[in-house]
Amino acid sequence: MIAHKTFRRDGGFTLIEVMIVMVIIAMLAALVGPRLVGALSGSKVKATKIQIETLANAIETFHLDTGRYPTQQEGLGVLIENPQASPVQNWRGPYLKKIKIPTDEWGKPFVYEIPGKHGMGFDLISMGADGKAGGSADDADIGNWD
Repeated sequence: MIAHKTFRRDGGFTLIEVMIVMVIIAMLAALVGPRLVGALSGSKVKATKIQIETLANAIETFHLDTGRYPTQQEGLGVLIENPQASPVQNWRGPYLKKIKIPTDEWGKPFVYEIPGKHGMGFDLISMGADGKAGGSADDADIGNWD
């Protein structure tokens, strides 16, 4: 009887198999990656719009209590604390739940302008991702008039 030698393959992967899997993963990342980044940036715009609405509501409540909007000099700080130097009559704040003025989703402060230029009593503006006036997409200005 002649003995035949048989070779058994151990359970590893060949280099070709590993390369094919790597190419498939890279293709999936190329397809899904930009969509994921787009969704994340769009969510920052939505969250900033919600923050603007919240601040605008606080300003309107201040207006109802005091009969006026915060002055440019008082700024948004008057929503948190009644100034001791010149107290505001009928101030019933703080008008924000968190005792701090929020920033937009890019960490920049909101711009408060009175009188407003967009048909409202005041303007609340986020300059977008780039922090500069104007722009498009994520760099576009977001305001309470939108």
